[in-house]
Amino acid sequence: MKIALDAMGGDFGPPNLVGGAVLALREYPQIDKLFLVGDTAQIEAELQKQKCNDRRIEIVHSTQVVAMTDGAVQSVRRKKDSSVSRAVDLVKKGEAAAIVSAGHTGAAVAATTIKLRTLPGIDRPGIAALFPSETNIFVLIDAGANSDARPEHLLQYGIMGSVYSRHVLGYKNPSIGLMSIGGEDVKGTDLTKEVFKMLKRSALNFRGNIEGHDLFAHPVEVVVCDGFVGNVILKTCESVGDAIFKWLKHELTKNKLRMAGAYLAQSAFRAIRKKVNYEEYGGSPLLGVNGICIIAHGASTPLAIKNALRVATEAIEQQVNPHIVEEIRRYNETNAPLEPAVR
Repeated sequence: MKIALDAMGGDFGPPNLVGGAVLALREYPQIDKLFLVGDTAQIEAELQKQKCNDRRIEIVHSTQVVAMTDGAVQSVRRKKDSSVSRAVDLVKKGEAAAIVSAGHTGAAVAATTIKLRTLPGIDRPGIAALFPSETNIFVLIDAGANSDARPEHLLQYGIMGSVYSRHVLGYKNPSIGLMSIGGEDVKGTDLTKEVFKMLKRSALNFRGNIEGHDLFAHPVEVVVCDGFVGNVILKTCESVGDAIFKWLKHELTKNKLRMAGAYLAQSAFRAIRKKVNYEEYGGSPLLGVNGICIIAHGASTPLAIKNALRVATEAIEQQVNPHIVEEIRRYNETNAPLEPAVR
């Protein structure tokens, strides 16, 4: 399989991205071609530091980089030679099956949506972020691609999230919850009330509304919400996770007795740290575009990039997009067809 990596995006640029690419090539033999898109001189310098001359690497030169201050759509129109745009072009031309980017999320979403379009029957793509709970790993969709969603978009998120959960995470009949402010169907906004009705009429394993405290205490396999709510949840959880470990470290080093207890429990702390570490999950698939796009964290380490490339291989191997198209088709055959997708 062939994958394009935006080698210039992210907070740390080529050092971490190229480092992650090298790790992935060592571990995933199924990658037979890895395009590193960006400034050739910088990429070659990093490859030399890594002492990597893997023949599966092909450098695709680009002269521009999308800055975090650039507008999403404007960056696609004005920076046609950016690393993320050139990487998406490789997918559009069929030279690569997937793109991985740790750069400007809005630019990656805009570039893939504009250049690749959406899958048949899908109006808007959604970012599927993975979250760990005590008993499972669940998908939260949308985690930030579409903040101004309509009811049919959230229904599509439910279908796409269910497909990903079933075919990639291995849940036979994924349960779905709609993020709201109460368990009753009469609670929530006009948007969530309408989505509740649509999900309930569908063949999905819909469990009803869930609240914030249900995410980890009474988990479902798929959590559906609009991109605004999802992005707030994602960043809040990241912040709380980091804060808790800092508080623990502070409290456990206050005296020798606590330090001794911490030493005895260090394996448990490491296990929890690994479970909530974003690096282990790598990246979040942007579901609904006509190609595979993996959105990685801006602060991605080489380990995170390696795992983001793994996520791309899984989406390709499990044929996530064909399964999404098939599930949308089945829905439209048994229900009132959704509005035609915006092409």
